[in-house]
Amino acid sequence: MTHNGIRIGADVGGTFTDIVLEKGTELFSTKVLTTYESPEIGILEGIENVIEMSKTRLSEVDSFIHGTTLATNALIARTGARTAFVTTKGFRDTIEMRTESRFEQYNLNLELPKPLIERKDRYVLSERISSDGSVLLPFDETEAGKLIELLSEKKDPYESIAIGFIHSYMNNEHESIFREMILKELPGIKVSISSEVSPQMREFERFNTVCANSYVQPMMASYLERLKSKLTDAGANCDIHLIHSGGGLISIESAIKFPVRLIESGPAGGAIFAAEIADRYGIDAALSYDMGGTTAKICLIDNQAPRSAKTFEVARTHRFTKGSGMPISIPVIEMIEIGAGGGSIASVDDLKQIRVGPLSAGSEPGPAAYGLGGSLATVTDANILLGRISPETFGAEDIDLLPEESKKALSNDVAKILETTAENAAIGVIEVVDENMANAARVHAVENGRDVSKYTMIAFGGAAPLHASRLCNKLEIDKLLVPPDAGVGSAIGFLRTPFSYEALRSFYISVENFDHKSVNKLLDDLTSEATEFVMEASNGNYPEESLEVERCAFMRYSGQGWEITVPLENTKFDNFGIELLNNKFEKTYEEHFGRAIEGLPIEVVGWSVKVTSPKPTIQKIVPLDSENIVTTDIKRTIYDPVESSEIQASIFDREKLNPGDCIIGPAIIFESQTTTWISSSSKATVQNDACLLILKTDTDKT
Repeated sequence: MTHNGIRIGADVGGTFTDIVLEKGTELFSTKVLTTYESPEIGILEGIENVIEMSKTRLSEVDSFIHGTTLATNALIARTGARTAFVTTKGFRDTIEMRTESRFEQYNLNLELPKPLIERKDRYVLSERISSDGSVLLPFDETEAGKLIELLSEKKDPYESIAIGFIHSYMNNEHESIFREMILKELPGIKVSISSEVSPQMREFERFNTVCANSYVQPMMASYLERLKSKLTDAGANCDIHLIHSGGGLISIESAIKFPVRLIESGPAGGAIFAAEIADRYGIDAALSYDMGGTTAKICLIDNQAPRSAKTFEVARTHRFTKGSGMPISIPVIEMIEIGAGGGSIASVDDLKQIRVGPLSAGSEPGPAAYGLGGSLATVTDANILLGRISPETFGAEDIDLLPEESKKALSNDVAKILETTAENAAIGVIEVVDENMANAARVHAVENGRDVSKYTMIAFGGAAPLHASRLCNKLEIDKLLVPPDAGVGSAIGFLRTPFSYEALRSFYISVENFDHKSVNKLLDDLTSEATEFVMEASNGNYPEESLEVERCAFMRYSGQGWEITVPLENTKFDNFGIELLNNKFEKTYEEHFGRAIEGLPIEVVGWSVKVTSPKPTIQKIVPLDSENIVTTDIKRTIYDPVESSEIQASIFDREKLNPGDCIIGPAIIFESQTTTWISSSSKATVQNDACLLILKTDTDKT
């Protein structure tokens, strides 16, 4: 597929932009501060660095793969385009009324999150499609024309229009007609229709998703076009791909059309990275732990594949409680994300309790120690004060840490209020953020019916290796893997991501009245749709017959409110297909809930087909448990939460370690983009692929 074997992965995070260049079997990486107003500036700066390191030219690069939090940040901060929403008469307030679910059952003063589109920007048309796709009320082009005229006369013009008609996932004729009318009269405006963005039942989730797509589309289109132009001007003539939330690559044209699919693109790359490592080591139960400068992401990886879902929430407003956010109904790698990163701001509440996050100092102005104008205490400042991060070994070359500023910030923001020392304040901040992340992991595992202590943690991101050992203590996890180049793990994950697209559609059918011909046609249509996206993104570099196809049905017992995902064989249904479908559902239901329910009718409410390019063969690794203990005369005083005291920790340069070397904690292992902390109850062994395998050496202390 490639000509020179040179590819670049770029991950734009809330604090740092990570760039990785792969040249054959070599990796060259760098971290630069994210440039918020124009993220492409930071990307080009990072690319220039890795191009120089690798002694190549940008014109030799075959592929550029990008993931970004830009769409996510726009939704959270409400900084997207001025958007109108047009829906069926009677459904104007659906995105504000939400569903009957309450994320706090007994809170009488519960405030629901505000809708993305205000009521004054929501409009209706008198049309109606039934749940079976038939037309109940024809589309009135005269009424639609008057509405378009009204929209065009606004003094503060709309940049984008979202269209979401009731039951359009069954019949999108009305949405398509209205879009054509708008583009004919307002050719410069962005228009999204729900039947293309999210052709799934449940109008609240579908309407909210198309609104989110329209809301971020002008900004994302402008950014991606600027990025493409600047890369070309710099000498690049390679393909540009984006990683989407479901963990696959799409073309830049598809990303501009469906930017809502980029909302979890960066974290998805991290999950792919962890899944490859789990496959390499034959780990069936892995916990992916990605902590950067702004957030921490935790994902369960079962049988070397990240867990996936067809809906998720962004911008949760109430203690990260499920149901308090903005639902997005697109395929996504399922994970939990909390505001816990190196730049997370520490404070003291009215009850004199330390709080950490979700607000972050980001890259502008950054933690106090960066000396870039930040004055608030952050997790990074606490780590510096406790000796876990040192100015001599800090990974960002263009930042000279100022420990005295960290102490000053922690004293002002935490210590003085609690009438304690800055060092004690730093201990409290670290313990709180570690407990927040441990709680998030526990909740995520319980929600998925898993025992987190049975998992192997895989830690990466600029801050995760520093906190992972303590999290393992708290979660009673015995094994921890820290891969090489962990600080830029998500960007490496981009380079390991296949071309992939998942097409979904709601289509209700009961098992008792199963029409196998209609189902076969629907699955063929979904397969063609997904295949077309993959072939376009990959420029047809894979024969269609080599593509991997995964099919699923979303099924439930009649009367249940939600469905489970049932994997299907990649074959045609026949007259006896209903028996196979019934058996697969009951088996999957037993795996989820312990037993099937006899006598209840079964129904299918939706279908999906995922098409993926062929995956390369993974070279397996046999874990080493060496006793080749290495020592060093370089020591540093560091606070160890396991011992609850300051200790003398050994300091090692990871680049100078060899496979089989064993390090007994307490120790610090530093590298160019991150630092790994080995607690006093652990040991680390360097593996043949340069991963650090960290195991407990004695009973955990509390």
